Amino acid sequence: MTIGIVGLGLIGGSLARAVKANTPHTILGTDLQRPVVYRAKLLEVIDEELTEERVPSCDILILALYPRDTVAWVEQHAAAIQKGAVVVDCAGVKAAVCEPCWEIAEKNGFTFIGGHPMEGVARLGFENSRRDLFVGASMILVPHRDISIETMKKLKDVFDAIGFTRYEIASPEKHDRIIALTSQLAHVVSSAYVKSPTAAEHRGFSAGSFRDMTRVAYLNERMWAELFMLNRENLHNEIEGLIDRLRAYDDALERGDEEELMWLLREGREAKTALDQAKDSL
Repeated sequence: MTIGIVGLGLIGGSLARAVKANTPHTILGTDLQRPVVYRAKLLEVIDEELTEERVPSCDILILALYPRDTVAWVEQHAAAIQKGAVVVDCAGVKAAVCEPCWEIAEKNGFTFIGGHPMEGVARLGFENSRRDLFVGASMILVPHRDISIETMKKLKDVFDAIGFTRYEIASPEKHDRIIALTSQLAHVVSSAYVKSPTAAEHRGFSAGSFRDMTRVAYLNERMWAELFMLNRENLHNEIEGLIDRLRAYDDALERGDEEELMWLLREGREAKTALDQAKDSL
């Protein structure tokens, strides 16, 4: 089987490395940055460059691009994609990607599946990609309602070999609503938190909590701004909810109400315990 990967940054590069290391499939890859393609070929991460002429040879195409670039690539290459091929994206939002791409796929005889690998590191780019990045990770799949079991099985076999061990099936709406909390809000909070003037004095006064809270502030602002805007209603609701919850803590401090503060902290601890217990029971 021939697998084409469009975008060889952290996610695409790691996918290419994992497929190459763990399957017999032929890997074709391309990236806007020509040196990345040359390096991937030199390191035998890909077998050949994914040129325009080679797109029709791909049985599976994995698009590791920004959301708008994903839709544009599918639009531009739809006629060249092999009939019956499977195209899966890796973008962080789904409604803005899946709806137009499902329509294009249906008109051109291939299958489009939304995908979101739930793993990553702070440092970006091909140079930080690694073949074990997705070992034990979760993959969210957003298939069209008409997808066949055989197509899902073909894709799952590849992702199993890469190292994914958990799969979630979601609608675009459910994906975007939940990811606004679990990923996007965390990046907003980290970005805002690290801007405190006091942060400049943290050396010697910080440990794991500070590192955890600031880790994802190291981000690609162009990509995350696009993700936020394409999911702005869900993210806005999460930010507003967080502000309301934070205000309760601030009000207790302003009133000097230690009992209220203890109750709020206990409520948070119990919520975290319940989440962990639910996860352990799966």
